[in-house]
Amino acid sequence: MLKDLPRYECILEAAQQFPDLDPSACEAYLQLLRAADDIFHAREAILAGHELSQGRFTVLMLLLDKLENRAIPRTPAELADSAGVTRATMTGLIDTLERDGLVKREPDPIDRRMMSVHLTARGHEVLREVLPGHFKWMAAMMRPLSEGERKTLVRLLTKISQRAETPPASAVV
Repeated sequence: MLKDLPRYECILEAAQQFPDLDPSACEAYLQLLRAADDIFHAREAILAGHELSQGRFTVLMLLLDKLENRAIPRTPAELADSAGVTRATMTGLIDTLERDGLVKREPDPIDRRMMSVHLTARGHEVLREVLPGHFKWMAAMMRPLSEGERKTLVRLLTKISQRAETPPASAVV
């Protein structure tokens, strides 16, 4: 990702050459990408301090019932779908989590051809260590925004996400 975003004047100059370029849309888009990239890398560094990657943390969180603070057994296919990754990627994540004793695979009691993935006691312990700091970090990231600004941000990002799910037919990349 670009560390030095183009100045707005540069975007205006580019718009003279490319009539379909909407300068304010371009600026907003680049700022969004930059913020997401900065947040991603900061979170990655925090998780690395706990010997976790973004993917490994996601799997642990998907296996945790947040309301009951207990494990939810899930199939690797369900985990892959929920995490938005391929089944092969999920297999690799589960392999490393199992190697580290954070999850375990067990045959499904009803259909022995299926495997269920469970959070282990060690997996629970790691989440109990990571989550308080993670939640404080999230709050610190949003601290510059008022409650109203946060609600507006959520509403605006939801609109963008919905657009990304169904891009306009005229958009050809």
